[in-house]
Amino acid sequence: MKKLSETKQILEFINNKEKMVVMLAPSFLVDFSYPEIIGKLKRLGFDYVVEVSAGAIETNKQLKSLLKLNPNKKYISSACPGIVQLIKSNHPELVDFLAPIDTPMMATAKIVQKKYPSHKKVFIGPCLMKKIEAQENSELDILVLTYKEIAEVFRIKKIGEKKQDSSCSFDIVGLETRLYPISGGLAQSSGIVKALTDPEWDVISGKNLVERMIRKFPNNPEIKILDILFCDGGCINGPGIISKDSLDSHRKKIINHWMNK
Repeated sequence: MKKLSETKQILEFINNKEKMVVMLAPSFLVDFSYPEIIGKLKRLGFDYVVEVSAGAIETNKQLKSLLKLNPNKKYISSACPGIVQLIKSNHPELVDFLAPIDTPMMATAKIVQKKYPSHKKVFIGPCLMKKIEAQENSELDILVLTYKEIAEVFRIKKIGEKKQDSSCSFDIVGLETRLYPISGGLAQSSGIVKALTDPEWDVISGKNLVERMIRKFPNNPEIKILDILFCDGGCINGPGIISKDSLDSHRKKIINHWMNK
């Protein structure tokens, strides 16, 4: 039997009135207004709307514990599935450097699974590679859609904004990690920038820079952690994003949301 597209799957969930939780990636402000997006998602049929930045808090905890447990080891952050797939495919000799921790999506799914065990989990974000991550962690049973795909679902189901949406709020929040989608967001929110010396950590994004940096990584005796994202500028520049605004405009939206927490 041919597998349904993610858009068709979510429409089937909606039409069947399934119990659903949406896990919204912290880059959502690039394409959607807050808190109106929460109201639109709930009117679409989701019972709960959860910030994936809540899972990022757990990701940071795991990373800090890893660095404390293994102070002499070197790690490449594994929060970005694009980086994970790049290393697995093109640089298998570096796989052992990938930090063995939950990504924010995985950590959020585990939180949701515990709190809302009877609900289907739907992740919405800017990244196509999250679909592969979900397949590789099939036990968490996550349906992944991009911002472009959920916008199409809104169009199909005729979900526009309503005045009542402005009073909505997240059911699970993650205030301190809302900078995660920006290049350097992990290092900033996890406290790595304060816990390690400058030569011991680095931030990098964009395919070309990433390729150069990871080749040098094993032979750099000082660096302990690479905060690394595949898309230039971070997840605010992912392929599933609708906005054609500048990268700087996207970055400012995320920073303003974080500052107004």
